[in-house]
Amino acid sequence: MTKRKGAGEESGFGGVFKGLADLIEKLGDLADKGEALKKGEGELHHRDVKGVYGFSVKVGLGDKGDKEVKVEPFGNVRRDEKTGETVVQEIREPVVDVFEEKDHTLVVCEMPGISTKDVTLTVKDDLLTIYAEKRDKKYRKEILLPRSYPQEKMKMTCNNGILEIKCVS
Repeated sequence: MTKRKGAGEESGFGGVFKGLADLIEKLGDLADKGEALKKGEGELHHRDVKGVYGFSVKVGLGDKGDKEVKVEPFGNVRRDEKTGETVVQEIREPVVDVFEEKDHTLVVCEMPGISTKDVTLTVKDDLLTIYAEKRDKKYRKEILLPRSYPQEKMKMTCNNGILEIKCVS
């Protein structure tokens, strides 16, 4: 005799299809936001700065049961809260991933054209701020870490614009 799973339980293909449905819903939300940004295209106000806009989609596959779909935008194209216009900002928001390992947290940040000497880190409690500047390229990102780390225990390396910050307790 085999035991059947209840209607609320997810397994096998059912769980995969639910994950895909969640992803499609999030992408639909993102498309709506992109359409709102697109409506202001004729009114871009900026100096001679290049606009970069994109998004990363993250689906939890960890052993902690995190199956949430996260859509995170990056770049320097934003909607001005006061005027509602789309503007290109001078400072870009880079793509960032945070990985929790057994003995440390690893922050990986994509900042083309940047090296370690161009990066400034500041930490206040569990909030890490990364700022980098080299010629016309400026990046800034605030990251909420899973816990507080002392700044002197953060080791930073950068190779081909990929910044890695290893945070140890």
